[in-house]
Amino acid sequence: MGKVPNYDEAMELLKKYNREEFHIRHAVIVSGVMGWFAEELDPENRGFWEVVGLLHDLDFELYPGQHCIKSQEIMRELGLDERIIRATASHGYNITVDIKPEHIMEKVLYAVDELTGLIGAVAIMRPSRSVADLEVKSVMKKFKSKGFAAGCSREVISSGAEMLGWTLEELIEKTILAMRSLIGKIEI
Repeated sequence: MGKVPNYDEAMELLKKYNREEFHIRHAVIVSGVMGWFAEELDPENRGFWEVVGLLHDLDFELYPGQHCIKSQEIMRELGLDERIIRATASHGYNITVDIKPEHIMEKVLYAVDELTGLIGAVAIMRPSRSVADLEVKSVMKKFKSKGFAAGCSREVISSGAEMLGWTLEELIEKTILAMRSLIGKIEI
C-alpha cells in the first residue's frame, strides 16, 4: 500500500502543479464537498475522501490534454496509494480514461466535480452571490440551459446521479447542502 498524504501534504502537492487560484479554489471546494458526502456515506474515511477531492485535478493545469492520465504517472512516481490514483483518475471516465467509478467515493467524485462548477456559476448570478439561498429548481433551470456554464458537462452530472442511484434533483440538493456547509470556511 502506498502513501496516503494528509490534507496539508495534499495541498502542498496540489500547489506544486497548480498555480491558478481558480484551480486551487475548485480543488478545495470539491474536497469540502467530498468530506460532507463522506460524513453521510463513509464517515470513518472522511480525511481520505477530502484528499481525493483535493487531488482530483492535479494534472489539469499543466497537462490539460492528458488530464487523469498524467496524474496517475505523477502520483505513482511519488508512491501514493493506488486507491487515490484510481479514484482521482476515475472522474475522467469516458472523457480521457476508461477507469469506471466503482467505489461509492469514486461515484460521488465523478458526479460532483462538474456539478460544483455549475452550482457555483448559478450562485454567482443570484443577488446574494451565494449558495446560502440557492434552491434546486434554480439549478435545474440552468441545467437545462445548454449555453449556461457550457463547460460543465450535463451528461457527466446525469450519469453520476445514475451511478449513485439518485435522481438528478437529489444529487443537486445534496451538493448544494454540501457547498453550504463550506460557507465561512472557504470562498464559494
